[in-house]
Amino acid sequence: MAEKRAYNFKSIQDLCFSDDFMFGEIMKDERICKGVIERLLKIKIDHIEYPELQKEISPLYTQKGVRLDVYVAGSDKVFDIEAQSYKLDDIGERMRYYQAMIDIDNLMRGMSYSELKESYILFLCTNDPLGYGLPVYTFERVCKEDSSVSLNDKTHHIIFNAEAANEESDSELKDFMTFLKSNEANSEFTKEIASMVQTKKFEQSFINEYMAWNLHDDDVKKRGVAEGIKIGMAQGIQQGKAVAYFDLVKSGLLSVKDAAIKLGMSEDEVRSRL
Repeated sequence: MAEKRAYNFKSIQDLCFSDDFMFGEIMKDERICKGVIERLLKIKIDHIEYPELQKEISPLYTQKGVRLDVYVAGSDKVFDIEAQSYKLDDIGERMRYYQAMIDIDNLMRGMSYSELKESYILFLCTNDPLGYGLPVYTFERVCKEDSSVSLNDKTHHIIFNAEAANEESDSELKDFMTFLKSNEANSEFTKEIASMVQTKKFEQSFINEYMAWNLHDDDVKKRGVAEGIKIGMAQGIQQGKAVAYFDLVKSGLLSVKDAAIKLGMSEDEVRSRL
């Protein structure tokens, strides 16, 4: 008898704008994406390139990449916009890592340090991740000894706390944050987003993509535990073999050349480990 698998993810009809997949789908609309950024930062944007949704950035020297929710590369600015419908305890570390990956992604395109674009990492949180009750937390690098001295590294890390939407003085931002938290749409802009959300729930292509996305993530998580054990065992065995070969070289029973061949290393690498 085939094993019945249980999948735990939100039903289509329960999805709202702040849910990861729905957020990415709605933000594919350039006009909506532009409107969201303008309300969050209280600026006007002339042009943005088409959003690269769920962009994966994985540098060559490491297997640990990062998947960004909505990565928008403008002509002179880069925006990473993250929607978080659950509380994060490590938001500071996440921002630090995301910033590093964005900068590496830019530099790998052949840019120099001075050409790095101004970057904004924006976290839209339905719960207060820091616990101080502020509607907006803005972090930029300033001198600890004299706060009037800025590093001017063109990075901006901003957390929007929808839980404190009523404390926000800007009416458009307040309305957007209220919608993010409670799905209560009071402006033409948020009503348009709400309408798009409802429409998506009845589009067969969206339903198929959502189910496939969740089933894939669920399978990856289930495989991850078993694969982790398997990889750990393989690495342990490899490390044990390496130690044994190094000991044989040290005792004169195996040449550096033969050890290098067996370990897949250069002779210089073997000598450096002795």
